[in-house]
Amino acid sequence: MRSSADTVDGIADGEEARDAHEIRVIELQEAKMGGESEAEAVDDEIGTVEDDEISPLLVVENAAAEKMTIFSVSYPRKRPPRESTIREDETEFAIIKQFLLWTWGGSRYSGLLCMAASATVYGIMEVFLTIFSGRSIPLLESVFTRCTIICLLSFMWLKRTGQPLFGPTHARKLLLSRALAGYLSLMCFVYSVQRLPLSYSILLNFATPLMASIMARMILHEKSSFTDVGGHTCSFLGLLFTQQMFVKQGQLSKTDELNEAIIVGGSHLFYPILIGLLSSATGGLSYCLIRASSKETDQPLLPVFAFGLLASPGAAVCTFALQKFKVPDLYTFLLMVILGLLAFIAEVFLARGLQLEKISRVTNIQYTKVIFTQILGLCVSDMVPSFGRIIGCLLILASVIGTVYFGHEKEVEYN
Repeated sequence: MRSSADTVDGIADGEEARDAHEIRVIELQEAKMGGESEAEAVDDEIGTVEDDEISPLLVVENAAAEKMTIFSVSYPRKRPPRESTIREDETEFAIIKQFLLWTWGGSRYSGLLCMAASATVYGIMEVFLTIFSGRSIPLLESVFTRCTIICLLSFMWLKRTGQPLFGPTHARKLLLSRALAGYLSLMCFVYSVQRLPLSYSILLNFATPLMASIMARMILHEKSSFTDVGGHTCSFLGLLFTQQMFVKQGQLSKTDELNEAIIVGGSHLFYPILIGLLSSATGGLSYCLIRASSKETDQPLLPVFAFGLLASPGAAVCTFALQKFKVPDLYTFLLMVILGLLAFIAEVFLARGLQLEKISRVTNIQYTKVIFTQILGLCVSDMVPSFGRIIGCLLILASVIGTVYFGHEKEVEYN
C-alpha cells in the first residue's frame, strides 16, 4: 500500500510541476509584448527553460548509447571494397600510362625502346601462331585482315588527333613510295614463306635490318660507326646459331641442306630465294622511307596509315584472285583480329623508333625479337634449349647491349 501511495504522490508532483512550467511560459510570453529589450530577455529565458527541460533527456540517451562494458567489442570502420579497388586500378593505369609516355618520347633512349617494344610484339605474334598452329589460317586472308585493321585503327587515331589523313602536300610522294615499297616487301615475303622452309624464310626476313643500314647510307647519307657495323654482324651471326645453321649432329647442317636442295631443285628454289632477297631489299627501302616521311610530317602514324590504305585492297585482290576464299570459324576469326591488333601496335612503335633514331643503330634492336621468341617458345611450347640457341641469344644480347651502351657516345665513323 505504501508503494502505491508513493506512486500516486509522484504522479501528482509531476502534474503540478508541468502546470507550473506552463504557467511560467505563459507569463513570459505576456511579458514579451512589453518591448524589444524585454523580448530578447524573454526569448533567452524561454530557450533556457526549454533547453533545461530537453537536455537531460538527450544526455541520458547518449549516455545509454555510449555505455560500454568489458564484453563490448569495437569494430574498425572499413572502406568500401569497390572504392579501394577503383583507386588501385586508377593507380596502376597511371603507372602504365607514364611508362608508355616515357617510352614514346620521354627518354634519350626512346627510339631504341620503341623498336624493342615493336620487336617484343612481333615475338608475341609468333608465339600466338605457334600455340594455335593447329588452326588452318589462310595466309593471304590473314594478311588482308591485318592490313585492314592497321588501316582502320590508324585512320581513327589520325581523326581523333585532328591530323590530315594524307599529310602535307610536300610529303605525299614519300608516303606513297613508302606504301608501295612496304606492300611489295610484304607480298614477296608471303611468296617466299609459301615456297621455302620456314627457317630459311625467317633468315631472309632478318636480312632486312642489314639492307636498311646499307640503303640508309645510300639514300639518307647516314654515317655508320664501327659499333653499328659490328652490332649487325654479331646479331646476324647469333641468328644463324639460333636457327641451327652451323650445328651438325650426325647429319647435314641446314646450310648444307639448303645448298643440296638448290642443286637438286634447280630453279624451283632459286626463284623463291631471289624473291625473299627482294623482300628484304624492299623492306630496307621501306624503313628509309618511313624515317624520311615521319621526320617530314612529324607524325609516325601517317606512314602506317598510307601502308594500310594501299595494302588492304591489294591484299583483298590477291586473296580472291590467288586462292580460294575460306570463311573462318569464330575462334579463327578472333585469332586473326588479335594478330591484327598486335600488328598495328608493332607497326606504330616501329615507325616511332625509326623517326627518333638513326637506322643503322635502331634496326639492330630488331634482333631482340629472336631472344623473345626463344624465351616465350620455351615457356609455352615443347622447344628444347640447345647449345646453339644459347650461344646465338648471348651473341644477340651482347650486340644489343653494345648498341645501347655505346650508341650515344662520340662515334668513329665508318667510311
